[in-house]
Amino acid sequence: SFPELFEKKNYELRIAGGAVRDLLSGMTPQDIDFATTATPAEMKEMFTSAGVRLINNKGEKHGTITARLHEQNFEITTLRIDVVTDGRHAEVEFTTDWEKDAERRDLTVNSMFLGLDGMLYDFFNGYEDLKNKKIRFVGKASERIQEDYLRILRYFRFYGRIAEKPGDHEPNTLQAIKENAKGLAGISGERIWVELKKILLGNHVNHLVRLMYELDIAQYIGLPLDGSLEEFDRVTKNIQNLCPKPMTVLTSLFKVKDDVTNLDLRLKISKEEKNLGLFLVKHRQELTKAMGPEPLRPYQDFIMDSREANTNSKIYELLKYQGEEHLLREMQQWTVPSFPVSGHDLRKMGVSSGKEIGTALQQLRDEWKKSGYHMDKEELLSCLKKL
Repeated sequence: SFPELFEKKNYELRIAGGAVRDLLSGMTPQDIDFATTATPAEMKEMFTSAGVRLINNKGEKHGTITARLHEQNFEITTLRIDVVTDGRHAEVEFTTDWEKDAERRDLTVNSMFLGLDGMLYDFFNGYEDLKNKKIRFVGKASERIQEDYLRILRYFRFYGRIAEKPGDHEPNTLQAIKENAKGLAGISGERIWVELKKILLGNHVNHLVRLMYELDIAQYIGLPLDGSLEEFDRVTKNIQNLCPKPMTVLTSLFKVKDDVTNLDLRLKISKEEKNLGLFLVKHRQELTKAMGPEPLRPYQDFIMDSREANTNSKIYELLKYQGEEHLLREMQQWTVPSFPVSGHDLRKMGVSSGKEIGTALQQLRDEWKKSGYHMDKEELLSCLKKL
């Protein structure tokens, strides 16, 4: 196994960062990253002579080597110190000092190492913080943030994952975030969107987005200056257990379709995300359930009249937005019925001109729709005789 290779050469190897946090929280980590005292050159030499396949990913100048073993990729990074940072990228220098490496990580809960013998190396009280569900920057918050302004959003994301209740922040952390909010203007939209989506699907989202407004962050990450926080509050309650898409949650902040366009300009969201946002802004008010025995009819009619693909999934998101849990379940069971009459049937009945066939089909479609899509071919054709 590859730990033995490190041991043989007297290089230290430990599990690092997020995987340690997950393991200590009793979760299975998505991927396990390792840290080592060996330099990239030393690792390459060691792996190559042992016949281990290396995957070339451009992490090497930051000290990361990716080895492929037993159908799995392992990322192993040399301990390092950031020499120069510009708030986005760092120049690194390698070190063998574990504490120095922990010191440049963002949050205490992400700064721990775990030896393969189960020994925990925790220089900044990360385990205590994890047990107490506290989110804290390593060292001085403002210094950590200035190394990479995206860390402001990472703070919120982990707060939404780990903290027990809203509002449990250290005042000086919030102060540091507010003073550095403008730095987010220089971070690429794609990186921001990755973090923001995770925040939107995490806990305390209502609290965290309000905080983004209070701390002047919203304007730098593509959110409208006058976001509808009341609507956001309402909708975040509606969708609590409905697994919405991030865009569904976010759209409740928007008042007009320009808000969606501006978000797209800043964050380069996907076409599908943009279309969902525009759809919700346009239809959330008037496309609602019907009174009476067929509450789903307006949604079904909308799908039947729509000429686009994936209208179904947009309607599901609209129902989540509106908090209509049982209608959503029903809607997900519903399959789009297919219209039972074809031009061929009409020809057999002696309707010959293309124009007449087109008109007749449209009339029958209307009748079929009125019947709640229940009329079958016979009923529709006998209807045609009356028409």
